[in-house]
Amino acid sequence: VYQTKNISMPVVPEPAEIFHRAVQEGQRRLNQSTLELVSTSFIAGFTIIFGIAALGAVEALVEPQFGDVATIAGALTFGIGVVFLVVGRAELFNENFFDPVATAFDTDDSWLVGPLIRLWVLTFVFNFVGGGLFALVFAVDGALPAGSGHALRSVATGIATRTPLTVFASAIVGGALVSLLSYLLEAVDSVGSQIIMSYLVGFLLALGPFDHVIVTGLHVFLGMLFGAEIKSGALAMVVGSSTVGNFVGGIGLVTLSHVAQVRGAEGAE
Repeated sequence: VYQTKNISMPVVPEPAEIFHRAVQEGQRRLNQSTLELVSTSFIAGFTIIFGIAALGAVEALVEPQFGDVATIAGALTFGIGVVFLVVGRAELFNENFFDPVATAFDTDDSWLVGPLIRLWVLTFVFNFVGGGLFALVFAVDGALPAGSGHALRSVATGIATRTPLTVFASAIVGGALVSLLSYLLEAVDSVGSQIIMSYLVGFLLALGPFDHVIVTGLHVFLGMLFGAEIKSGALAMVVGSSTVGNFVGGIGLVTLSHVAQVRGAEGAE
């Protein structure tokens, strides 16, 4: 007689539990010392540059033989950079939307405007500082495989020649994707699940490509270092439009929708 064993499957937490976890993580991020926040933001900047540089290198190696398949190969490679960020607990600007804002909504006596602005400004600035310095390293002749510069120039030029409205719309999607990742990371308990979630979102971001202000800005900057004819005004447009779009998609769509979901469930009880 064969007996079957009951195998318990992991239970996905309720939205209220996910929100509670996000509030706790948001408190941790908001309470970081200035040195810790600057350090983690700097680390995130140069970490994501690895993903951008790897994308360019892989596209350069694949395109001569496989043409447009190189775009998919590059996106698959870029996803690794997002995994590095999440597992290494480094912080990109957009990753600080869902959790800290959830904390602000959960706090009765304050909207935490000051701590949120401090978190966002320091993360934004030192993401670019860390990424920009490593972009200078990768731009040294011979640091990347032959052809990488051409691939990075092409992507950067394509990004910078779009209209502000196009960048804004793309950034709404990018902001929503990254904030959704923050939500999903609170819904899983294992490192393996976090790696899968991070990799898939990184792949989708690069495949679009959908704009994440730090990734997009650094990509354009790296392309300029490799000789792309992009003026500083175009870089400023990309950074400005994608920042606004990221806020709309990350906070206006994803974060507020999940807050409303939890508030609605609480009101129904």
